[in-house]
Amino acid sequence: MTPAALQAILSHWRRHPLQLATLIAGLALAAGLWSAVQAINAEARASYAQAAEQLGTADSARLIPESGTIPLGRYADLRRAGWKLAPVLTGVIRFERQRFDLMGVDLLQHPRAAALQAAAEHGTARPLEALLPPGRLFAHPETAVQLQAAQTVHPVTPTAALPRGVALADLSLASRLLRRPDSLSYLLVLPDQRPGLASLEELAPELTFVPARADGSDAARLTDSFHLNLTAFGLLSFAVGLFIVQGTIALSLEQRRGMIRTLRSLGVPMRLLTALFAAEMAVIAIISSAVGLAGGYAVAAALLPGVSATLAGLYGVPVDGSLSLRPSWVLSGLAMTLVGAFLAGAKAFYSLCRMPLLAAPATRARGQQATRSHLAGALTGFVIIAGGVLVLQIFQGLIAGFAFLGALMLGAALMLPLLISAGLSLGGRLAEGAFAEWLWADTKAQLPGMSLALMALLLALAANVGVGTMVSSFRQTFTGWLDQRLFAEIYVTAISDAQGAELEQWADKQGITVLPRRYYDTRFKGTSLRIYGYEDNDAYRENWPLLDALPDVWDRISSGGGVLINEQLARRYDLAPGSLVELEPGWRLPVAGIYSDYGNPSGQAMVAMQALLARAPDIPNRQFGLRTSPEEVPGVIRKIRQDIDIPRQNITDQATAKARSLAVFERTFVITAALNLLTLGVAGFALLTSLLTLWTQRLPQLAPVWAMGLTRRQLAATELLRSLLLAAFTALLALPLGLVLAWALLSVINVEAFGWKLPMFLFPGDWLRLFLLALLAAVIAAALPAQRLSRIDPADLLKVFANER
Repeated sequence: MTPAALQAILSHWRRHPLQLATLIAGLALAAGLWSAVQAINAEARASYAQAAEQLGTADSARLIPESGTIPLGRYADLRRAGWKLAPVLTGVIRFERQRFDLMGVDLLQHPRAAALQAAAEHGTARPLEALLPPGRLFAHPETAVQLQAAQTVHPVTPTAALPRGVALADLSLASRLLRRPDSLSYLLVLPDQRPGLASLEELAPELTFVPARADGSDAARLTDSFHLNLTAFGLLSFAVGLFIVQGTIALSLEQRRGMIRTLRSLGVPMRLLTALFAAEMAVIAIISSAVGLAGGYAVAAALLPGVSATLAGLYGVPVDGSLSLRPSWVLSGLAMTLVGAFLAGAKAFYSLCRMPLLAAPATRARGQQATRSHLAGALTGFVIIAGGVLVLQIFQGLIAGFAFLGALMLGAALMLPLLISAGLSLGGRLAEGAFAEWLWADTKAQLPGMSLALMALLLALAANVGVGTMVSSFRQTFTGWLDQRLFAEIYVTAISDAQGAELEQWADKQGITVLPRRYYDTRFKGTSLRIYGYEDNDAYRENWPLLDALPDVWDRISSGGGVLINEQLARRYDLAPGSLVELEPGWRLPVAGIYSDYGNPSGQAMVAMQALLARAPDIPNRQFGLRTSPEEVPGVIRKIRQDIDIPRQNITDQATAKARSLAVFERTFVITAALNLLTLGVAGFALLTSLLTLWTQRLPQLAPVWAMGLTRRQLAATELLRSLLLAAFTALLALPLGLVLAWALLSVINVEAFGWKLPMFLFPGDWLRLFLLALLAAVIAAALPAQRLSRIDPADLLKVFANER
């Protein structure tokens, strides 16, 4: 019995190969886009983990300061108390115009000491040479080439045991290069500690103990929000793909109701039929998953370089641009495909299990239930949206923001059929003439079969409107912000402090205003903080992008009686003008103002230059902004090179600096634009598959109209018009949903993910372009069914009247 029943079930696909292709394509698209995002995320996280492993920080517990740095004396006290610790000093150094992350360690006891010693012995270096002047740098081979080209004082040993972009040196050399002789960034707690030692809480209560692998690497924590954004986009694409699958599964079971009735009448149990249908779906899902994983790998490989550039530009985190086939995302794609397939078919399978033995209701009888179904869906959608709003009000954080977005999108999709049905009913009441009334009524009658594809189109269009508005608002805000921040006409980086002093003297003789840019990296409540020094100048007072400030803010800063902080720091720790903030132990200042700092995920502060130098007198003085008239810029740059011999690449004019910043900005949203386009393409395909799978069922509705005098060409035109009507209704409803989505992205997600809030601007031209794109997608989707209808044999239409219905 089982083989015969299985053969009867599978015979459906032989008669409907296009439907089978549609089902496989829908699942493959859903699995492919989800797998692509997971592959990108897995590759990035593996890169972070490998970097932490290579630096020897992954398997060791750490002692970190809540604020400031660790005094060298504290390390000595802990060593004398018997604790085995490895000191680490981190910072950023500049050679020529290139920046490198520098890590200083004790080369005799750091976890990577053996690998570094082996690398040195493999070359021409003598044992312990790295401990002697001038000191030796260790770096990944690619980074070593850059270091050797940028400086010649310190020999460089290449070793693949270190991550790209990082230079490692002995602590003595690193402290000299970073000009921090008496401080450490953190301490590694080495294994095999002697029992009976005094607790670290007693010996160093100001330090925080972080267990090994407790929170992942700093890079992983810093980029969590970016990867969560990618995952959310992948989930949206997956959901849009499932709309194709759900509609196809429902149609296939609908068309097999007669066969199911016959099999059950012959004695096949419903339990066996359900098991066979489930096995059929599992096999199709596995095949689709294989196709989707192959496509997802290709998409991920194409997008990974853009993601790598984004992470490097926005977070300063290098990621390997190659893609590996990792079991984590492969299994994730397979599991999501299986789960998604059965979720998409759950309703159809439930209806199948509850179908009475002799039940085979006609399409029209089931269509009469559409209004009740639409009303129930709309009520469910309203409840889901209300739940999302409640979550946003009660909970905080990025997860709550995405929960609200998910509830908003799902609830709006469920409300769509009722809203379109209401619009079509209104159109029918306003229609004049029998043909117009029939067109509106027939379009409404086809809504149940098209609703899933229209939901997919709604989500894709809303995502495009929302994300597009966010990106365009960000671009407009960012461009204006750059004009405020990059107000100097020329930016110069000297090779040394001596050359920097020479540049200041030269500019003073030329009557050119010099604005030095000096900063000091420290820690604030367990996170990195960069403190800039400010020298009073009208350029800051006229241009700096303040969001909120106390009266006489610049006078307060200049006198050393206040600090400016960026928006990220203010939001993260709930600081406002007038709040007291302890930048380092014993250094407390009132917040005088808050300024915007787009594109930077970390905290930043500005104090008077004298106050900064009193805390860190040895910070480099090599970066300067020069104020001069725009027409004199080429001549000033030429004179600087002639009189001071600063390399041309170390001198940048304002326009070039802005162009570079905007290029980084555009790279940041490459992945977003690509996923937007892919999601819209999937929605268009969903519309196409719905029309293709439903067009044969249209014959009983179209044959009487044809018999009454409409030509086949006119019927084909009505199919195009019907598709345009539904797409236009969906696009119009997608606009307000997209704007709400844009508000949530700008005011909720961006604030939680990056720490800054952006103003929202409206772009009607983009909406019109997207509306026309939706209409074009509808025309393309309806073109093939319309062409088939225009060429259908009249005998096929006449058969409608001969068949029993």
